Amino acid sequence: MRTFSAVVERDSDTGLYVAYVPGFPGAHTQGESLDELHENLQEVIEMLLEDGDPELVTEFVGIQQVSVQ
Repeated sequence: MRTFSAVVERDSDTGLYVAYVPGFPGAHTQGESLDELHENLQEVIEMLLEDGDPELVTEFVGIQQVSVQ
């Protein structure tokens, strides 16, 4: 079993959740709920892995909060 970190956001125009795996070309999707988004992202990643292991171009490190005045 492989584990990938995904960035999840909510589109303010459509209300849809969107996600992508940093550095994994093509690993992105959307869904109306977080559950749907998760299922869609699993499906996309499984499909992409059928072509072999990805050569990730970046590595997910984390997020930071930045405060400004």
